[in-house]
Amino acid sequence: MRWFGLVIMALLCVLVTLWGTLALYYTGPAGVQMPLAGGYGLCGLATLFGLASQRWRHRMGGVFLVVFAILVIWWNTIKPSNDRNWQPDVAVLANATIDGDFVTVHNIRNIDYHTETDFTPAYYDKTFDLRKLESVDLVAVYWMGPAIAHTFLSFGFKGGDYLAVSIETRKEQGEGYSTLKGFFKQFELYYVVADERDVIRLRTNYRKDPPEDVYLYRVHKPVENGRRLFLEYMRQINALNKKPEFYNTLIHNCTTTIWLNTRVNPDHVRFTWKLLASGFTPEYLYELDALDSTVTFTDLQHRSHINARAQAADKARDFSKRIRTED
Repeated sequence: MRWFGLVIMALLCVLVTLWGTLALYYTGPAGVQMPLAGGYGLCGLATLFGLASQRWRHRMGGVFLVVFAILVIWWNTIKPSNDRNWQPDVAVLANATIDGDFVTVHNIRNIDYHTETDFTPAYYDKTFDLRKLESVDLVAVYWMGPAIAHTFLSFGFKGGDYLAVSIETRKEQGEGYSTLKGFFKQFELYYVVADERDVIRLRTNYRKDPPEDVYLYRVHKPVENGRRLFLEYMRQINALNKKPEFYNTLIHNCTTTIWLNTRVNPDHVRFTWKLLASGFTPEYLYELDALDSTVTFTDLQHRSHINARAQAADKARDFSKRIRTED
């Protein structure tokens, strides 16, 4: 039992050392990130070796616990902010005014793209009648194999109006996305509230390096679920205007945050590893009969691939209708 306890302590020491070293490397005070990360890493390594000696075990463990406690206190002082030098495509926050069944969404993004990085920002306001909500679609975007996808929802209203909401990182000027950095309070959470001609067409028509494959699936759930979910999205969007939050690659990302929002519905889906490996999320919903189950998933996936339709529709006013019309 003593050796088993030492093994557990050693594993905890390795994990805590790795986390703290990376936290200081990515998030530590500017100019001293490397020395702090290196010093903390050496302290953890010394503690790991000290565990093998009965004489040094408690001394080194005590010192490391104090250092770790100081690190945790510092970590908790790092707060998200809405006041940074943002990239122009995420500079404007959406918000919503809710008046019974009528929801007015302000600052719906509708960027005019020339290339992926050359664009003219544009926004508009629109009022949606919840009684006219007809559909919720899941959009899955793949660029690095079948296991990882960016997912977001699009809400469809009677008359052909669609509002897409993509949960992403809010990047500052000169900042690029990094999966690893996303664990360490490097990005704020951002709801891209957009016209489909913006958020979908960007991925089908303009992103080339790497190219992205986009799939659009109709979710088969009661429309009342969609209304509750839409309202929950609006509440979260308004909340982020007042109190920003950090994005987290594992627990607060594009797909897990969708799942967190769906908990407003009594029959929301159970959490599973297929939500973490987000590329399998459509297949998971298919298994739960939340997607069209009259065909095989392979056939559904083939029918749901919309790149060619979106490229043909381009800037057409009926873009949303065209990407949903099979050839």
